[in-house]
Amino acid sequence: MTLQEAQQQVDNWIQTYGVRYFSELTNMTILTEEVGELARIMARTYGDQSFKESDLSKNLADEMADVLWVLICLANQTGVDLEDALQKNIAKKTSRDATRHKNNKKLNK
Repeated sequence: MTLQEAQQQVDNWIQTYGVRYFSELTNMTILTEEVGELARIMARTYGDQSFKESDLSKNLADEMADVLWVLICLANQTGVDLEDALQKNIAKKTSRDATRHKNNKKLNK
C-alpha cells in the first residue's frame, strides 16, 4: 500500500464509519497520547523499565499503527500529501546530511 492509498483508505473509513474527522486539535492531542502509549512499550521492551500487568496486553505493531492512523488523519485534514512530503523530506535529509553521520565520531565507534 502506498501512502496515498493509506490516506485514501483512512478517509474512506472515516466517511463510512467515523461520521467525521475529529478536530485537528483533538487529533493532535490523540496523536500525542498514542505516541505516549508507544513510548511506554518501547521503554519496557528496550529500556530499563519492567512491565506492569496492564502493559502485557499491549502490542508494539498495533501502537505504531495507531500513531500512523492519527498522523494520516491529520494529513488528510490539513491537505498534506504524505507521500510527496516524505519524498521531499528524504531529499532534504540526503542533501543536508550526506556526510554528517559518516563523519560523526560518536556513531563510528
